[in-house]
Amino acid sequence: MQRANTVDEYILNTKARQDILLILHDLLISTELTETIKWGAPCYTINGKNVIGLAAFKAHVAIWFFQGVLLKDEAEVLINAQDDKTKALRQLRFQNADEIDAQLLMDYINEAIENEKQQKRVKINRPKSVNIAPELKEAFKEDSGLEMAFKSFTPGKQREFSNYIIGAKQAKTKQSRLMKVIPMIKQNVGLNDKYRNC
Repeated sequence: MQRANTVDEYILNTKARQDILLILHDLLISTELTETIKWGAPCYTINGKNVIGLAAFKAHVAIWFFQGVLLKDEAEVLINAQDDKTKALRQLRFQNADEIDAQLLMDYINEAIENEKQQKRVKINRPKSVNIAPELKEAFKEDSGLEMAFKSFTPGKQREFSNYIIGAKQAKTKQSRLMKVIPMIKQNVGLNDKYRNC
C-alpha cells in the first residue's frame, strides 16, 4: 500500500476491507476526536494525545485503544496483540463489516475519550539500565567509534537497538540485525526514528 497523507487516502489505498474502515471511520469522526495519520495509519487524538488507531491488515482491520487496558471492557472483547510486550494498548479486530456492533464500539470510544480527558494513563516502568546485546559489545571492541556513537543515543534508543538484536532467536538473524543497525548507529539514526513524529 502506498503511503497516505490523509485518512481518506489511506482508506482509498486499502485494497481489502474498505467497508470496515469506512464504518469505523464514520464512527470516529462523529466524536470530538481529531483525525490524523501517524505511523502511516489513521490515528485519532485529543489535544495531540493518541486515543485510538486504525489499521488494515491482510486478515483483519484493527481498531486499537492506546490506553485500552484502562477501559472497563465489560463485554470482554478487547485483546492484547502482544502479551509479553504491550502494557496499555488493547484492540478489536474485524474480518467482516457485520461483526461491528456500532453501539458497543461507541461505548468503548466514548470511555476512551473520557479517560484521556481525565489524563488516565498506565504508568510503564522502564528499566534504567541498558542490557547491551553481546553481539553489539563485540562490535564495540572492533570499532571504538561505533561505541562512542552508540553512547550518544538516549537510553531508550540504545535499548531499542539492543533489544532488536537480542529479540532474534537464531545467531544468524542476530548477526543480520547487527549489520543492519551498525550503519544506523554511525549515522546517528535511531532504529525507530522513521516512525516518530509522523
